[in-house]
Amino acid sequence: MTVIEVRAATAADRRDVVRVMATAFDDDPVARWLVPAARSLHPLFAAHARWAHDAPGSTDLALVDGEPVGAAFWDPPGFRTPAWRQVAAIPFYARALRRNLGRGAALEGLMHKARPQEEFWYLAGVGAVRRGEGIGTALLRHRLGAITGPAYLESSKEENIPLYERFGFELREPLRVAGGPELWPMWRPG
Repeated sequence: MTVIEVRAATAADRRDVVRVMATAFDDDPVARWLVPAARSLHPLFAAHARWAHDAPGSTDLALVDGEPVGAAFWDPPGFRTPAWRQVAAIPFYARALRRNLGRGAALEGLMHKARPQEEFWYLAGVGAVRRGEGIGTALLRHRLGAITGPAYLESSKEENIPLYERFGFELREPLRVAGGPELWPMWRPG
């Protein structure tokens, strides 16, 4: 039986978190709409880890026998990236997205507009380098078992909806940015 350890990632874990997320999202339709398959997702997830989803203690890392195999970005209720950090992040996102920076901005705007008005835990991404081993389940169980209040996410893969539903997330109206793939927002009442 495989034992999956889940803990809060530290600053020293950032490279592992980025590597795991870039690997996990390699076949993700939204990630690949933003960054073509011929290019690495590392710059995109490095920007996320450094600039967008960096609330202390809110990124989780899953390990099997000490090897990083999964990660999850969570933003706690009320977390907002300060304006100066948003501006500082632009060159990093421009490097990651290149000519698709406008797509990224349109997608972020659509998602932001559709999010609930109340405060909630935001699951910005959960991924595993291997599927079918319970890594995503362990990551969700770890954080959701430790928090109170509602949670929200936008699933970029329809096939992941049942996983989130097992944790009490309820499907909302799908989102689609013009010319882009569909997203499935999901809400978990507190």
